[in-house]
Amino acid sequence: MRNFIILLIVLFAACNQHPQGVNYQQYFLPHDSGVQTGGVKMVEIITPKGKFHVWTKRIGNNPKMKLLLLHGGPGATHEFFECFESVMPQEGIELIEYDQLESYYSEQPNDSSLWTMEHYVEEVEQVRQALQLDSTNFYLLGHSWGGMLAIDYALKYQQHIKGLIISDMMSSITSYAAYNKVLRAQMRKSLVDSLETYENNNQYGDSTYQALVMNEYYRKHICVLPEWPEAVNRTFKHLNGAVYVTMQGPSEFKPGGRLINWDRSGDLPKIKVPTLTIGAKFDTMDPEHMKWMSTQVQNGSNVYCPEGSHFSCWDDQKHYFPGLIAFIKGVDQGTFRKG
Repeated sequence: MRNFIILLIVLFAACNQHPQGVNYQQYFLPHDSGVQTGGVKMVEIITPKGKFHVWTKRIGNNPKMKLLLLHGGPGATHEFFECFESVMPQEGIELIEYDQLESYYSEQPNDSSLWTMEHYVEEVEQVRQALQLDSTNFYLLGHSWGGMLAIDYALKYQQHIKGLIISDMMSSITSYAAYNKVLRAQMRKSLVDSLETYENNNQYGDSTYQALVMNEYYRKHICVLPEWPEAVNRTFKHLNGAVYVTMQGPSEFKPGGRLINWDRSGDLPKIKVPTLTIGAKFDTMDPEHMKWMSTQVQNGSNVYCPEGSHFSCWDDQKHYFPGLIAFIKGVDQGTFRKG
């Protein structure tokens, strides 16, 4: 009887123990004492133009696996990443969402002198320090523009990173623009002619042009779900257009902002930390280039989403998330192998 009771206790403990070494009670313990905020914390950052605050939200506790998400745009929001909330907690991976300065939930000083890659790299570093992330637990995922930011952050601060994920972003704006032309050439000629008419007259904000881009390009290469998720629509609604145009350019078809000369293809071999690249069949980014990037970093691997687009974490979740989770757990357990 005594042995049977002991066995029940062991089984009960096992059922409540998460595979990654933290039980569910530990995982959902609050990070801060005092008034509970649902994990939301405004992190102070210091810039040459003064102190500002950026929005962050932590979901869960895991001392070994903490995933910080860098959203796209530039000027978009964390809302795009809300689908991660349906997956990461059950895997025991701590999730950290974050709105970059000038984004909807963070402070918006509206100072274009801060809209530079250099600023945002230092901002990420200050967020890392404030949230006490380090090389024993810090996984950094950047999507689209966030992927560019993640690459530049890693090139300067990779000593603090445990694992790097570059999602749906090529390592060169020039290469991205060239692939964009490949996709555009697949459109019917009458549509291309219409787009060029608006573009030649600098009418990127015209409602008809915007509708053409949305219906003929975005729905085929940005998100291929027949009905876009509410969080995706909210992300577009909250996009800071001024930041986007200043840094990216007036349109997906016309990169031309401050990032126009960004090219880190030759610097990829400097990245030593385990790195995962994620590409998708219908993406605005060339999936073959994404695969190539994984061979250029010192310890790289690639996930391909055959049913996905630029928002592959939404429209090809059955490939995106298993690949991402396997990478994080492989690095954590020391079983990750490049290739």
